[in-house]
Amino acid sequence: MGDILHALPAVTAMRLAHPDWHIGWVVEPRWQALLAAPGAQFRGSAMPVVDRLHLGPLRQWKRHPLSPKTVHELRALRDELRADRYDAILDLQGAIRSAVIARAAGCTRIIGEAHPRELPAQWLFTQRVTTRGAHVIEQDLELASAVAGDALTIGEAMLPFDADAERWTYHQLAAPSARAAPRPIALIAPGAGWGAKRWPPGRYAAVAQGLTDRGFRVLVNAPPGEEQLADPIVATGAAAPLSATLPQLIALTRRISLCIAGDTGPLHLACALGRPVVGIYGPTDPSRNGPYGRRVRVLRSPGSRLDHSRRSQPDPGLLTISPDDVLRASDELLAEKNG
Repeated sequence: MGDILHALPAVTAMRLAHPDWHIGWVVEPRWQALLAAPGAQFRGSAMPVVDRLHLGPLRQWKRHPLSPKTVHELRALRDELRADRYDAILDLQGAIRSAVIARAAGCTRIIGEAHPRELPAQWLFTQRVTTRGAHVIEQDLELASAVAGDALTIGEAMLPFDADAERWTYHQLAAPSARAAPRPIALIAPGAGWGAKRWPPGRYAAVAQGLTDRGFRVLVNAPPGEEQLADPIVATGAAAPLSATLPQLIALTRRISLCIAGDTGPLHLACALGRPVVGIYGPTDPSRNGPYGRRVRVLRSPGSRLDHSRRSQPDPGLLTISPDDVLRASDELLAEKNG
């Protein structure tokens, strides 16, 4: 989810510069709602950036690499990509698997970073771009600029508009009575890819209480598999759980006044939609993968080391960040917005 949201500003900039181009995107099926509302087939508000989605369930293929189903689906994706006869392939992920798919498309021009995330991927590129930006969004923009030699500029990413999800959000956020004044919405997302990146739920609970005391209505993102992270926060009575589909999460995030999270998809979604964000970082580098934009605050201890080991326990540096630190950063961010 984060990779797509980091790539989206660059592809959006390319779309705005070249509205007549045919742009396709190979995407995991579970993340396709970031690019197209369910049922969308043509470019428009429901599919604002791309003309075509090519579905590639890479996670499933990795689990069963030699199964007949995987082999059949890989061949089908290869044939689909070749049938579209792309003039250029842009690898914005820099992984071996994305580079292999790029090669399978049969295109003679494959653009990637000179020093990609997974170094062996560079040998599958036919055009290597030396990027200079610190953040991955800036690096992706440099890669996208190489397609036609454009001087592209970063703007807000365009995400799909889903009418059903908008209606769901309207009812979800409706005030309990016509006389009740609507409260600003704060979204807390306690999940992250692995334990070392996860700030403890008990500390999020203290933040939720502080936000409630400040007049916020606090929602806690609780997708399937992360209920155990949300439950201690909800148990305080200061927040309500949010179980939403991806289109619903997009629609709801458009309406929040604040997002507080670690290095996780909902944080990057809030940034992509221009919402105020407080990021709580530990072993990952916020200068490369952190929230990007003007309405952000990032908290990270000097004691945190860059480490992508998938450890189950929180990074020690992460534990030096207190709920008061987060609430203070939130107050400063919102005061700056309203100032």
